[in-house]
Amino acid sequence: MRNRLWNILIAGISFAVIFASQAVAAEYDHTVEAKNISFSWKIDGDNLAGQVSAKTEGWVGVGFNPSAKMKDANYVIGYVKAGKVKIVDEFGVTATGHKADDKVGGTENVTVVGGTEEGGITTIEFVIPLNSGDEKDGVIDPNADTVLLLAYGGGRDSFRAKHKYREVMTVNLGSGEMK
Repeated sequence: MRNRLWNILIAGISFAVIFASQAVAAEYDHTVEAKNISFSWKIDGDNLAGQVSAKTEGWVGVGFNPSAKMKDANYVIGYVKAGKVKIVDEFGVTATGHKADDKVGGTENVTVVGGTEEGGITTIEFVIPLNSGDEKDGVIDPNADTVLLLAYGGGRDSFRAKHKYREVMTVNLGSGEMK
């Protein structure tokens, strides 16, 4: 009897998790995918609501509009450790490196919405302003082409871990059209 109750409880929780993740995913208007990583988003007034998900137990991230490789991009990077979501707002200081906005004269302008790490997949959800007024963020114009940098790290929950995979693509955030 005890095992049966336990199985019913687990099945109910599993159904709730699946239903909740589908409900959250339905809130986004557009999605782009690359090898084992996806970025979904919605333009919501003056903000971009985003979700990055990848097949990793490490960090996931998205960068917006670099000038050269990683330089000058606005990054949102996060991981989930012991059920707690950690997301940072970073700025591309060189062609191959980035630092926290608040360490290079900017401000933290990302709002954490949530995140999960289940079945070897890490997902973070966040909101950023399209124009924060912070020079370390740049302006995101939803009607123009935006260069996206998608990346994820290996199995370590650390912002110091190098990326295991990265992809560059150009999309129109307003229409979702890939270039």
